[in-house]
Amino acid sequence: MKFYQFYSLGLCSLGIAEDEGAISNVFFGNNKPPKGFEKHETPLIKSTAAQLEEYFNNKRKVFNIPISFNGTPFKVKVWEALLTIPFGETKSYGEVAAMINKPKACRAVGMANNTNQIAIIIPCHRVIGHDGSLVGYAGGLEIKKKLLELERTAE
Repeated sequence: MKFYQFYSLGLCSLGIAEDEGAISNVFFGNNKPPKGFEKHETPLIKSTAAQLEEYFNNKRKVFNIPISFNGTPFKVKVWEALLTIPFGETKSYGEVAAMINKPKACRAVGMANNTNQIAIIIPCHRVIGHDGSLVGYAGGLEIKKKLLELERTAE
Protein backbone atom coordinates (compact mmCIF):
# COMPACT_ATOMS: atom_id res chain seq x y z
CA MET A 1 0.00 0.00 0.00
CA LYS A 2 1.04 3.60 -0.63
CA PHE A 3 0.36 6.21 2.03
CA TYR A 4 1.36 9.79 2.85
CA GLN A 5 0.86 12.34 5.61
CA PHE A 6 1.74 16.02 6.06
CA TYR A 7 3.48 17.45 9.12
CA SER A 8 4.60 20.86 10.28
CA LEU A 9 8.19 20.16 11.28
CA GLY A 10 11.00 22.48 12.24
CA LEU A 11 11.55 24.94 9.44
CA CYS A 12 8.74 23.89 7.14
CA SER A 13 5.80 21.70 6.28
CA LEU A 14 6.81 18.28 5.00
CA GLY A 15 4.97 15.41 3.39
CA ILE A 16 6.17 11.88 4.12
CA ALA A 17 5.18 8.95 1.91
CA GLU A 18 5.55 5.22 2.42
CA ASP A 19 5.46 2.58 -0.28
CA GLU A 20 5.45 -1.10 0.68
CA GLY A 21 7.13 -0.67 4.07
CA ALA A 22 9.80 1.88 3.12
CA ILE A 23 9.88 5.67 2.93
CA SER A 24 9.68 6.64 -0.73
CA ASN A 25 9.22 10.40 -0.48
CA VAL A 26 9.88 13.30 1.87
CA PHE A 27 8.71 16.42 0.13
CA PHE A 28 8.07 20.04 0.97
CA GLY A 29 4.51 20.97 1.82
CA ASN A 30 4.14 23.21 -1.21
CA ASN A 31 4.43 20.12 -3.43
CA LYS A 32 1.62 17.69 -4.17
CA PRO A 33 1.74 14.16 -2.76
CA PRO A 34 2.85 11.41 -5.12
CA LYS A 35 0.17 10.07 -7.46
CA GLY A 36 -1.55 6.92 -6.32
CA PHE A 37 -0.87 7.50 -2.62
CA GLU A 38 -3.65 7.64 -0.02
CA LYS A 39 -3.56 10.03 2.93
CA HIS A 40 -3.04 7.90 6.03
CA GLU A 41 -0.55 7.98 8.91
CA THR A 42 1.22 4.63 9.28
CA PRO A 43 3.59 3.68 12.11
CA LEU A 44 6.57 4.09 9.74
CA ILE A 45 5.44 7.53 8.59
CA LYS A 46 4.87 8.56 12.21
CA SER A 47 8.33 7.26 13.19
CA THR A 48 9.92 9.13 10.28
CA ALA A 49 8.18 12.34 11.35
CA ALA A 50 9.48 11.82 14.89
CA GLN A 51 13.04 11.34 13.61
CA LEU A 52 12.76 14.47 11.45
CA GLU A 53 11.50 16.41 14.47
CA GLU A 54 14.52 15.18 16.44
CA TYR A 55 16.76 16.31 13.57
CA PHE A 56 15.21 19.80 13.61
CA ASN A 57 15.70 19.93 17.39
CA ASN A 58 19.41 18.98 17.15
CA LYS A 59 18.78 15.59 18.74
CA ARG A 60 19.43 13.43 15.67
CA LYS A 61 22.23 13.40 13.11
CA VAL A 62 21.55 10.06 11.41
CA PHE A 63 18.21 8.64 10.30
CA ASN A 64 17.31 5.04 10.99
CA ILE A 65 14.44 4.20 8.66
CA PRO A 66 14.02 2.00 5.61
CA ILE A 67 14.06 4.01 2.40
CA SER A 68 13.10 3.09 -1.13
CA PHE A 69 15.24 4.39 -3.97
CA ASN A 70 13.20 5.00 -7.11
CA GLY A 71 15.54 5.99 -9.91
CA THR A 72 18.08 4.92 -12.48
CA PRO A 73 21.20 3.06 -11.33
CA PHE A 74 23.20 6.31 -11.76
CA LYS A 75 20.78 8.31 -9.61
CA VAL A 76 20.74 5.62 -6.94
CA LYS A 77 24.55 5.70 -6.88
CA VAL A 78 24.47 9.48 -6.38
CA TRP A 79 21.85 9.26 -3.63
CA GLU A 80 23.82 6.54 -1.86
CA ALA A 81 26.89 8.80 -2.01
CA LEU A 82 24.88 11.66 -0.51
CA LEU A 83 24.06 9.43 2.45
CA THR A 84 27.79 9.26 3.23
CA ILE A 85 28.23 13.05 3.54
CA PRO A 86 28.59 13.57 7.29
CA PHE A 87 26.16 15.72 9.22
CA GLY A 88 27.36 19.33 9.22
CA GLU A 89 29.62 18.92 6.19
CA THR A 90 29.15 19.83 2.54
CA LYS A 91 30.49 18.56 -0.76
CA SER A 92 30.50 20.17 -4.18
CA TYR A 93 28.83 18.55 -7.17
CA GLY A 94 32.32 17.75 -8.46
CA GLU A 95 33.29 16.08 -5.19
CA VAL A 96 30.15 13.93 -5.31
CA ALA A 97 30.93 13.04 -8.93
CA ALA A 98 34.41 11.95 -7.81
CA MET A 99 32.89 9.91 -4.96
CA ILE A 100 31.03 7.79 -7.51
CA ASN A 101 34.06 7.52 -9.81
CA LYS A 102 32.53 9.77 -12.47
CA PRO A 103 34.65 12.93 -12.03
CA LYS A 104 33.26 14.64 -15.14
CA ALA A 105 29.61 14.02 -14.24
CA CYS A 106 29.02 17.20 -12.20
CA ARG A 107 25.92 18.18 -14.16
CA ALA A 108 24.50 14.68 -14.03
CA VAL A 109 25.05 14.69 -10.26
CA GLY A 110 23.13 17.97 -10.15
CA MET A 111 20.26 16.43 -12.08
CA ALA A 112 20.22 13.41 -9.76
CA ASN A 113 20.14 15.80 -6.79
CA ASN A 114 17.26 17.62 -8.44
CA THR A 115 15.22 14.41 -8.60
CA ASN A 116 15.94 13.25 -5.04
CA GLN A 117 12.52 12.28 -3.70
CA ILE A 118 13.57 11.87 -0.06
CA ALA A 119 14.55 15.37 1.04
CA ILE A 120 16.61 15.89 4.21
CA ILE A 121 17.00 12.14 4.87
CA ILE A 122 18.97 11.81 1.62
CA PRO A 123 20.85 15.05 2.31
CA CYS A 124 21.01 16.76 -1.07
CA HIS A 125 21.02 20.05 0.87
CA ARG A 126 24.65 19.25 1.74
CA VAL A 127 25.70 19.61 -1.92
CA ILE A 128 26.86 23.08 -2.91
CA GLY A 129 28.53 24.82 -5.83
CA HIS A 130 32.30 24.43 -6.33
CA ASP A 131 32.75 28.01 -5.13
CA GLY A 132 30.79 27.38 -1.92
CA SER A 133 27.59 28.97 -3.22
CA LEU A 134 24.18 27.58 -2.43
CA VAL A 135 22.58 26.38 -5.63
CA GLY A 136 19.20 24.84 -6.25
CA TYR A 137 17.01 23.16 -3.67
CA ALA A 138 13.44 21.83 -3.89
CA GLY A 139 12.51 23.60 -0.66
CA GLY A 140 14.12 26.84 -1.82
CA LEU A 141 17.52 28.30 -1.07
CA GLU A 142 16.37 29.84 2.21
CA ILE A 143 15.43 26.39 3.57
CA LYS A 144 18.73 24.96 2.29
CA LYS A 145 20.61 27.73 4.07
CA LYS A 146 18.69 27.09 7.30
CA LEU A 147 19.31 23.33 7.13
CA LEU A 148 23.04 23.89 6.71
CA GLU A 149 23.06 26.42 9.56
CA LEU A 150 21.14 24.00 11.78
CA GLU A 151 23.74 21.31 11.13
CA ARG A 152 26.71 23.65 11.65
CA THR A 153 25.41 24.85 15.01
CA ALA A 154 24.37 21.45 16.37
CA GLU A 155 26.41 20.04 19.25
